[in-house]
Amino acid sequence: MSQDLQGRPAAIPPGRTARRSRWRMALAAAAGAAMLAACGGGGGYDYNDGPYSCSTQDRQVWLRDYMNDWYFWYDISPSPSPAGYTSVDTYFQALLYEGTDPDFPADRWSYLADQDDYDRFYGDGETLGYGVMVAGLEVQGRPDQPLLVRYVEPGSPAATAGVQRGEEILSINGRPASEYIADDDYTVLSATATNQVLTLRLANDDGERTVTLTSAIYDLAPVPTSTVITTPSNRKMGYIMVKDMIDQAVVRVDQAFGQFKSQGVQDVIIDLRYNGGGLVSVADKIASFPNGDDTAGQVFTSLLYNDKKDDRHNDSFRFYNYANATGLNRVYVITGARTCSASELVINGLRPFVTVVTVGDTTCGKPVGFLPQADGCGTVVNAVNFESVNASNEGRYFDGFDATCPVAEDFSQPIGGVNDPLRIAAEDHADGFSCTTVAGARARPERLAQAAQSTGRSRVLGLVQPAQRQVRLVEPGDRGGMLAK
Repeated sequence: MSQDLQGRPAAIPPGRTARRSRWRMALAAAAGAAMLAACGGGGGYDYNDGPYSCSTQDRQVWLRDYMNDWYFWYDISPSPSPAGYTSVDTYFQALLYEGTDPDFPADRWSYLADQDDYDRFYGDGETLGYGVMVAGLEVQGRPDQPLLVRYVEPGSPAATAGVQRGEEILSINGRPASEYIADDDYTVLSATATNQVLTLRLANDDGERTVTLTSAIYDLAPVPTSTVITTPSNRKMGYIMVKDMIDQAVVRVDQAFGQFKSQGVQDVIIDLRYNGGGLVSVADKIASFPNGDDTAGQVFTSLLYNDKKDDRHNDSFRFYNYANATGLNRVYVITGARTCSASELVINGLRPFVTVVTVGDTTCGKPVGFLPQADGCGTVVNAVNFESVNASNEGRYFDGFDATCPVAEDFSQPIGGVNDPLRIAAEDHADGFSCTTVAGARARPERLAQAAQSTGRSRVLGLVQPAQRQVRLVEPGDRGGMLAK
């Protein structure tokens, strides 16, 4: 029987592993947090009740005790005294695991988030900002290269002002773009409040122009596009881009797959190139649509916690059986260096059951996630709480998933459009061409060459090198979360 969009998967059979536990979202409202688990100190103090006050010292003590109980690497990470640390953030950084276990690299994922920003994104499906994202990873360490707009959030101030993907940013607030590339710092593109002003000097085929953006809160578009396409060999494929793994995406995904199913698609392309992650439950639902009956009820992912959580069981997410599932045995996933966390779960979760063909670039490599915890003082702690594995107990893909078909992105082309080289590569592979052929002459070179030469500087940038992926949140606007909800 098909499940509705709000149905929950069955629990994992007992005895699978003592480190797997049932989902619990430990996020409380800004007024305070009620924690689970053990006490964290003497004198009647229980960190489960939150810090005594919102003073820096009390919040640091609370943070130390929380990390000692819930942090995945609590037993091999530093545990310095709060004394000498002037802020909560600097102390938090001092508590993070440094990579002493050969099975795990150093923690480059844990971070502190603003409560309001967190609630807007994961609760309301909104965000604060300008809505313009740049191709900074692709030019890291190369200030001689152009800084291109890679994505504009629909409904954002940038979209309203007509900023387009592929435009070159000449300067930001009067400072040359080359300096931002040299510094590898694009925080200027992130707003901290509404009504802040950002001035961009842009260049495109029509010349140069200046655009002034005012920061605002706007609705996210987690599924900006979906369509049914026909390949050169007349094969029908469903294409869908999922930008954000939030609850608001699920209805749109269901509608898209309803269209795919009614038109009898033979393959599906899920575009996750800019999906930095989000909710595990949403990744589970998205992964459930391509295959349907063959995976329904099987384990999508299981979450493994530290040894203090041995009493927590059955924290597995299982595939759903949706009426609009297409029942395919092969799935194309468009990936890149920003495909991270919960979006990587889609790949790993499907691999034991279907053929997953990845097109684009290597993913970011984040098989760990969070149980976000509010401190009651306006901050949400996202410290790594678990690692994830699929039904075959496969995980720890810290180097990311390599692309089956490595293809560079062309920022002058609309995402998912007829001249998008990543979509073209997926189409051609589905038509029976090898990845070597797809990455070379077969990928419709006349169209790509014309697009690359549309301006004096190429809009086709090379694939991102692995060493360039080691910095978390290089560019604003990308979320790197895997939240156990």
